[in-house]
Amino acid sequence: MTPSLQVSTYLRPSTVESTGRGKLLVLETSGGLTPRGAEPHPHFFTGFLTAPKAASAALLAVADVAAARYFQQALPGSLDPVVTGNGDRLRFESFSGCCGVYARLDVLREGLDGDDIGHGTTNVDVNTPLRDALSRIGAADPLHLRVGPDELAVTTLSGPVVEKRVPLPSRWLRGFAETQVIVSGFDLRAELSAAEAVRYLRSLPRGASRGGVGTGVWWAVPAGATLRPTTRPVPGAVCLPGPERLVALQRVLRYATALRVYGPRVALGQTPVSSAWEVVLPGMRLTLTLSPDTSRGFSGEGAVLEALAADEAAQDAELVGILLSWEPRIEVSDVAAQSGLTVERVRAALTRLGTAGRIGYDMAEAAYFHRELPYDAGRVDRHNPRLRAARALVAAGAVTLEGDLATVMSDSHPYRVRHANGALSCTCAWWLKFRGGRGPCKHALAVQMVRQGAVRPGDTASPGGGE
Repeated sequence: MTPSLQVSTYLRPSTVESTGRGKLLVLETSGGLTPRGAEPHPHFFTGFLTAPKAASAALLAVADVAAARYFQQALPGSLDPVVTGNGDRLRFESFSGCCGVYARLDVLREGLDGDDIGHGTTNVDVNTPLRDALSRIGAADPLHLRVGPDELAVTTLSGPVVEKRVPLPSRWLRGFAETQVIVSGFDLRAELSAAEAVRYLRSLPRGASRGGVGTGVWWAVPAGATLRPTTRPVPGAVCLPGPERLVALQRVLRYATALRVYGPRVALGQTPVSSAWEVVLPGMRLTLTLSPDTSRGFSGEGAVLEALAADEAAQDAELVGILLSWEPRIEVSDVAAQSGLTVERVRAALTRLGTAGRIGYDMAEAAYFHRELPYDAGRVDRHNPRLRAARALVAAGAVTLEGDLATVMSDSHPYRVRHANGALSCTCAWWLKFRGGRGPCKHALAVQMVRQGAVRPGDTASPGGGE
């Protein structure tokens, strides 16, 4: 698939300037959404960072991930990080070029000292001179932060604007959507003190082997105040796929107050799974989430497919989406009361909104938050080959239901789909290879759609496309 072009337009490059009160970090914004609608250069905050050196290092870590490819290292430029103002905090997010690492920096209210924090989502310019200047911020330098241009700059600045044009593969957009669904199933597995966090993270490899191939999948078991390495997955273990991908955390270790590790429940013989590594900083949290393998990007995990296929949740998602207001913490019970929906239907609607990138998930608070990615979120649905292929199978009448069993005719071959213990299995090569570990195959999705009455006769994609 040919990538589209992401164009970010800024009034001028982001800079670090010297002033009579220390340093001024100006992060220029591009087009984004706010409560007032679309704005070309929204303004979110003016004030001080209470931990300037730590904040500079954490912002650089987010930029490091945006500029990195941890698998088959080669390739075009990076996307500028996304920033969301949630009224009580600023969130900076980025994805690696290979789509296998998701980074988020939450700068909380205690990390900011200044005026009100705005609401909305946009890109911020991160350029090479800015990175160099951030790396030179001293511990004693007061750091004044402005996210977005002030009113005077918008009205008086003349001359050409700054445009960045970078390829935007649809898989990056799907990665943002997939990650929120995946991490919402994580639990806190371990919490290490500052000293143990530094010791453990500094023991990990920092670079991939020759050719860009990672160092494999590691496992760790919480043992007292630390993590103990183990050669195989056991109950309670945490998966660390491609430990060299945590290298961006090295920038902030000297400022860490704790390390929290999140992941799903692990059983004996478990295949590799994702995990999230959160460094707690003064007034901030920096989190890296890793895909199950260095060679696997989040875009192919398939966690969003069932939500996208569930047409009955689409209408609920439209209603719930209207009630979101860039809230930093979405309380499901409150949304249920406002919408008149049950808690279960609200959760399903939030999952659906997550597939469009309209919400994120904060593991530290076990809650969703609202944001609107400055990309075409509809691509997540349109450019998912398994979803399109499943809809084409339904439209072609290829699904026959037989109680808990179903037969799907695809490429003149019958596939048997079975429903057992709340899950679907299939006789196709995709399911035999991944056993549901990368989401449902197109045949299982087609069966789900038919059981829900989601017949889409208007779909014209070939039933043979993708598993």
